[in-house]
Amino acid sequence: MQKITVYEKPTCTTCRKVSKALTEAGIDFEKVNYYIEPFSKKKLNELLKKMNMKPAELLRKNDDAYKKLKGKIEKLSEDEILSLMIENPDLVQRPIVEVGNKAILARPPEKLKELFE
Repeated sequence: MQKITVYEKPTCTTCRKVSKALTEAGIDFEKVNYYIEPFSKKKLNELLKKMNMKPAELLRKNDDAYKKLKGKIEKLSEDEILSLMIENPDLVQRPIVEVGNKAILARPPEKLKELFE
């Protein structure tokens, strides 16, 4: 089986549910806390392509960081939003699960099934 990587924030409830589901299924995976090991612009862009998403679609719109920057974000290009997400990881929806040439936003955790179909 291909390597599975979960990009997460360990204190996030959804991230913990995804980790638990993978562990209970006996699936070996690597966790990356993107607050400790930040995304490079290249890596986040690569994940977005694998998920078939634009940066604006990956924004955590319920987060305080987004609410404070909303007026600014609405005027930015997708590339500028991507840069802002790199600077401020609170803006990135999580967890992102990557397997080979596929990736998903595992929100809700049941979306994990899409990777193994």
